Order: sequence, then structure tokens, then C-alpha cells
Amino acid sequence: MPRTHAEPEAVLDALQRSLDGPRVVAIGGGEGLSRVLKAALGYASRVDAVVTVSDDGGSSGRLVRHLDIPPPGDMRKCLLALTPEDSIWRDVFDYRFAGADVAGHSLGNLILAGLAGIEGSFEEALARAGRLLGAYGSVIPASREHLQLEIESGREIVRGQVSISLHRGSVDSIRVNPESAEATPRAIEVISSADQIVLGPGSLMTSTIAALRVPGITEAVNSSSAQLVYVGNLVTQDGETLDMDGIDHIEALVRLTGVRPPRTIVANNRSIDVASPLTWVAFDSELAATYGADLEESDLVDEQAASPSHAPDKLGEALRAITP
Repeated sequence: MPRTHAEPEAVLDALQRSLDGPRVVAIGGGEGLSRVLKAALGYASRVDAVVTVSDDGGSSGRLVRHLDIPPPGDMRKCLLALTPEDSIWRDVFDYRFAGADVAGHSLGNLILAGLAGIEGSFEEALARAGRLLGAYGSVIPASREHLQLEIESGREIVRGQVSISLHRGSVDSIRVNPESAEATPRAIEVISSADQIVLGPGSLMTSTIAALRVPGITEAVNSSSAQLVYVGNLVTQDGETLDMDGIDHIEALVRLTGVRPPRTIVANNRSIDVASPLTWVAFDSELAATYGADLEESDLVDEQAASPSHAPDKLGEALRAITP
């Protein structure tokens, strides 16, 4: 389907970004990662997503149980976040079946699974899908295989992304299985060449930390000279971050992964009303400074979203403002 011609101002803006903007790598998963990608498109010269591969719920969970591919759901969402709104392929990839044997499946997930068979690898499937969609940037699985997430909490061991997301209580350690897992070379490459690396927002344990626990990812972040940014969640998540404030998130991130502390924390300062037991995630600037982090706060709330979410335009301005 032919696309409408971009306005001259939009073309000039895109050209200016390509010349002046930073190379941004966002690491994580879920809806939070998708919103960071949309935000980064407004100021970055290049955007790459390194996506967790431990999802075991929904359409993705059903597919990985039968196919030798990483879970496609989060990567499909990232591709859509990088795709122009006027793309017919966007509608195709976003379609979800309501009935029959494919009920609950996203058509985009099925297409990615089919492309993996045609192209010979899931990475090549993502690249081909990106070309079909006209996506700006790239989406890269943190590992070439589906990994199982596992935590230790006291004497309890909890396995699987869905189960961990519902777990209430402290987390002593977190890892991915099998232990032989490795980061994809392309993920290491884009992290190493980034100007800005963004962690969060999103489910702390099962998205952000899950991606960083893939062997090689944290090491690449720590070796990179890029500015490291953490985008704070708006509210706590019942289960994995219940009763945690902003600095608790940072403490868990550093302790459980070994990643270097972020240079800058981008956080929301607009009060959010949520039902108990959830709470608004607030940060203390003095405690942030003990990690060597600057705290940059502003209104980041998407007023149109049905649930507390970051507004990509507001987040983009906040990230642009701290870009070196």
C-alpha cells in the first residue's frame, strides 16, 4: 500500500535527527519498552531494542512450547512501536484472533513464527518483519533461545515469568536457564556502540532485570561508555515490586544484576491515584545521589491511557533534555 508523502518539515526534522541525535539502545520488555522506543524516535539518530526472551504467558507462551523460537510477543510490540502509523502492515501485525483454534493469538506473533522458519532464524525473521513494516531502528532478542526465569526468595524457588510476576516478597537472586545461554552478538554490538542506554520502565524483575540477566548483556552495558539512564515506573506492581519505592527499584536492579548504577534517573513527579495495595513510585534525590545518579523529575503521565502509563512525547522530551 503506498504511503502518503511526509510533510517537508517532518522530513527536515528526521534528517536533523539522523545527523545530530544519539544512538539509543533500550533494554527490557513489555509495554514500557514500547513506550521508550516511541519516545526515542523523537530525538535519536538510531533506535535499537534489546528484548527479554523469558515470557511464558499468553500467545507467546503457547508458541514457545511448540516452536523452537524466543517468545515473539514483546518483540512484535517493539516493532509496532517503531512503525509509522499509516502502515497497513501495522494493522496486520496488531490483529488478534477472537475464536477457533487460534483464539488469543496475535497474527503478528504467528507471522514472526512463520518468518523464522522461512528465514532460518528468529533474528532474520525480525529483520524481514521490520522491512515489511517500515520500522525505524531494529528489534533484537537478548538471546537466540527462549529462557526460563528463576528466582530464590528465602528457601523458596519460583520458576517462570508469570509465576515470578505474581510473587510477593523479597528476591535474593534471579537467573535465567539454561546456564549455557548467551547474548546474541548483535545485542552486544548495539550496546557497545550506543551513546545512550535506557533501562525501564516496565516490570522490574520479569522485563528489565530478566533482560540484563542474559549472560553478556550486563557485561556489555558495564563496558560501554554510553550514558546509562533508568526510567522509573509510575506505580508499583502487585507481586514483584509491591511496597517498593523508587530507590528500592534501583537497589534491586544493581544488586540482582551487577549492572553499574545509572547516571541519570528519569522519574514522574505527578501524583497518581491507584487502588490499594498499589502505590505511586516516588524517588528521593538524596538517596539517588548515593548511587551517583542525578534525579530528573517531570510529569510523564499519559492522560489518555486506560491505566498508568508513560506518555511517549513527555518521556521523549525528558530523555532529550538529558542527552549529552
